[in-house]
Amino acid sequence: MIHQTATNERARGRLSLRRHVGDLGIIGYVIRLAILLIFAIYFVVPLVWLLFATTRDPTSLYSSWFPLTFGSIDRLVTSWNDVLGYQNGEMLLWLGNSIRYAGLSLIGSLAICIPAGYILAIGRFPGRRALLWLTLITMLLPVSAMVLPLFLELNLVHLIDTQWAVILPAMFFPFGVYLSFVYYGSSLPRELVDAARVDGCSELRVFWNLALPLARPLLGLLAFISFNANWNNFFGPYVMLSTDKNYNLPVGLNSIVASTSALRPGFNPTPGAPAFVQADAAMAALFMIVPVVIVFIFSMRYVTAGAFTGGVKG
Repeated sequence: MIHQTATNERARGRLSLRRHVGDLGIIGYVIRLAILLIFAIYFVVPLVWLLFATTRDPTSLYSSWFPLTFGSIDRLVTSWNDVLGYQNGEMLLWLGNSIRYAGLSLIGSLAICIPAGYILAIGRFPGRRALLWLTLITMLLPVSAMVLPLFLELNLVHLIDTQWAVILPAMFFPFGVYLSFVYYGSSLPRELVDAARVDGCSELRVFWNLALPLARPLLGLLAFISFNANWNNFFGPYVMLSTDKNYNLPVGLNSIVASTSALRPGFNPTPGAPAFVQADAAMAALFMIVPVVIVFIFSMRYVTAGAFTGGVKG
């Protein structure tokens, strides 16, 4: 039975491929495949090199004719211990800070963006259009333009150099509000909401029992976008935090780069000189990359569904 199922799957795959090639033409199919292969090489090869770099010493890393080779387990263990032992374990502290900042910001942004987008899409009240324009304007403003007002506001309430100086601004996510507005405006029939109201449902119950369950793809997409943005957030924490114990990973890694002496090339190469990367630096970079990859793998189904949700009006 298992063998027959596998055979049927392969047959369907070959049939689908023949139909696909027939629709595109052989030349179009080859061009499309070549473009995808180029993009795959562009994005995948640096990650593979980064993984292998953690296993090799600097001499073999740059003297080898083929860089995508595995070094040794001993070098990998040494790189791991060096990174974990930096400043008596500050790397793990920064990792914990990043998880806390990204997690709390994610929860707060979802709790704000989904209801706000729903109200803007379904509600009819004075000032609604002005709120939409303000959301769009705020979404288009560069981060650097918002840092000074945010710094002054947070300083006024004595939150500078605390975790809330990073979490609170990240909770207000204009792009998430606008995406929720577009989703509910195109995918939630107004007649369905009106019918629920006629049946005696309160506004809170309509949102909780009707609108929120329908927004599962939107939740997955927003969760990934928010987590990715907050995990890689550098400029905000760099301005708001001054104590190294409060740093997140991006700011912490920047402090490693800034504090590395000229005796250890790789972090601070002089202009025009060759740039070297040590295994320790590669291992530290993996601390930033691996969590995002893991989250994307587990949320890929929701991200893909959410990206196309709302494209066709229901």
